[in-house]
Parts: sequence; structure tokens; C-alpha cells
Amino acid sequence: MTADPGAEMRVDLHNHTMGSFDSLSDPEALLDRALERGLDRIAITDHNRLGIALDMYERYPDRIIPGEEVKTREGFDLIGLYLTREIPKGTPARETCDLIRNDGGLVYLPHPYAPGKGGGGRHAEALAPDVDVIEVFNARLHPGRLNEPALALADAHGKVKGAGSDAHSLREVGGAWVRVPVHENTPRALMGALEQAQVEGRTAPLWIHLASTWAKVRKVMPG
Repeated sequence: MTADPGAEMRVDLHNHTMGSFDSLSDPEALLDRALERGLDRIAITDHNRLGIALDMYERYPDRIIPGEEVKTREGFDLIGLYLTREIPKGTPARETCDLIRNDGGLVYLPHPYAPGKGGGGRHAEALAPDVDVIEVFNARLHPGRLNEPALALADAHGKVKGAGSDAHSLREVGGAWVRVPVHENTPRALMGALEQAQVEGRTAPLWIHLASTWAKVRKVMPG
């Protein structure tokens, strides 16, 4: 991607499709909604699945970052961006970091202070030196103040900052993003762009989590 000097783009680094156990979002509809809402590029980061992200990246190489949100053995999540190989659920956290890097990807630490999926911050300080990007704003995180220590963590460790809507439904798309200089869709270019990132977004209403609950129920219903 080439652009005039000073041109900017909006990138959402955390989204889910029907490839995740708790989402029903069609990937094509996800991208369409993102573009409608002014985003230029999105990461697809399904839970423990990479297939849809890779397929969408092949079709839209300038619009999609292929990723996976891995549930580590320790019980919290790590995201690999720019992956080409799926990482198994239950892989230890540090091994997950190594596998992401060996695949040429970026280690992205999502919602580090979220209860459960983020470990409630218990692992954040120890793992921060091993990651590339720390998610400092997650639009799904409640209460929203739980994003604040992630910003402090990134500053303390000199890490670039990311943001994502963590959309599990189409109505959530575009809830958070980073505003960055226009850049090629590569790991190195993204890291350089994130050095100049402006984090923007808003916390989604709490009821939005009902979409995930319905998705999980729907996927176990017969027919």
C-alpha cells in the first residue's frame, strides 16, 4: 500500500467470526461492516482457529491480518498476528510466544487485566517482556477501567500499544482501533506504524455479551 506522506488508516486488531465457538459472524459480512464503519484493515483472531483468517487474507491481502487467539495452558489468552500455522489450544504461554515468533508473527497480549481470559493481570507483568504489542483498549472489557493498567503496563515495558473491538457480533465492529500511518500489511510495517499509534474507541454496552451467549447456545442446538 502506498500513500501520500501523512496519510493515516484505522486498524482494528481483534475480531471474531463464526470460526470462534462464541460468534456467528460471517467473515465477509464482518469485513463489509468494518469498511462501512471507516476501518481500513482488521485482524481476524478466532479462538484457537486460523482457517477463516487465512482464507480471508488470501482473498483480501491488504484488508485482513490473519491471526489466532490462543487459550494457553495457564488459562489466559494470547494472540498471534500474521500467522501461517495454527497453534494448538493449551500450549504453554511462553511456548506460544516462541511458536508465533518462529512463524514470523507478532505476539499480541489482549485484555491482560480481564478476569479469566486475561488472567486478571496475574501473568501480565511476567509476560510483558516477551510480547510485541499490548492491547491497551478492548471495547468489550467491563468495567472499562480495566483497560487502564494495560496502558501503564505498555508504558512501563516500552511496548507499542494496540486496540481492538474484540467483536463477536456485527454490531460490535468498529468499537476500537488504532489510527496509524498508512503502511504495508506486514509484521514489520505494523510495528513501525504502531510506534505512532493513536488509540481510539468506546466501551461496548454490557448487554453485548448476550451475543456470545446466544452464539454458544446456537452452536450446540440440533439442526
